[in-house]
Amino acid sequence: MKVKPEDDGMRLNRWFLKYYPGLSLGRLNKLLRTKQIKVEGQRAEASLKLEAGQEVRVPPLDKEKESAAPKKDFVSAKDAAWLQSLVVFKDKNIVALNKPSGLAVQGGTNTTRHVDGMLEALKFEAAEKPKLVHRIDKDTSGLLLLARNRKYAELLTKAFREHQLQKTYLALCYGVPAQNEGEIKAKLLKVGEKVQVSPEGKEAVTVYRVVDKVGDKFCLIEASPLSGRTHQIRVHLEYIGCPIVGDDKYFGSQRLKSNAFADKLYLHAYKINLSALYNKKTELKAALPDYFRESLAAVGIDFKE
Repeated sequence: MKVKPEDDGMRLNRWFLKYYPGLSLGRLNKLLRTKQIKVEGQRAEASLKLEAGQEVRVPPLDKEKESAAPKKDFVSAKDAAWLQSLVVFKDKNIVALNKPSGLAVQGGTNTTRHVDGMLEALKFEAAEKPKLVHRIDKDTSGLLLLARNRKYAELLTKAFREHQLQKTYLALCYGVPAQNEGEIKAKLLKVGEKVQVSPEGKEAVTVYRVVDKVGDKFCLIEASPLSGRTHQIRVHLEYIGCPIVGDDKYFGSQRLKSNAFADKLYLHAYKINLSALYNKKTELKAALPDYFRESLAAVGIDFKE
């Protein structure tokens, strides 16, 4: 059986889990130990990383192959069409969505509708559904990247973990920072469901720039996190006296209420620079939601996408 292109780089034990879900790990190890399974005619270990096109010799395992094809998540035609309408970029390796505020990336307590549960709708012509490689908060809108194959899942996961891909967010804030641009360096510590600035926390740095402002009351801030802490931008902007409009958790003692604003968090994942991954200038953008643009106009902030 030849290794398919989408399985390039997959460990041999995971390859068997995918194509022979009924095969136990103990029996797999015995088959490997007794040389009943070989790769390119050679004895192999369970941890061997496969390459596309390699030949895997497999003894008769029809029962293990037939047992339990993995259950696919059901996605209604309506949800599939809606999710596909969010796609802003697609090539053979990556799919990018402009995720709306309020849609969770993964499931959790009392969360049954989320991107992870609808990935079947984003297979398009590929054999497998795409994989999540990073996260944005449920209430944050904007760019969400998905890898369409194992190779790019590993590349993107590593790139995000090592902060090789610059991410740029737009935030409508109440208040204006003392400086129009700069770095916010404040350690962050998670305490219960919230994150706070604390000398006992982990290092966190956010670079920011004021795009436009209205006196000292409102401003639009472009922020890029140089570290990947939970709620980093939200906590850092509140820390410098500029909490994000619509933030239930990090807006001092009282959330701002006004007819000019929707009941949303005004934080948007606007751009991701993929140049380091593609070895050429490649930057993805996600347009601001209508309510965000309308609120900017309502308070008198000028922003042209």
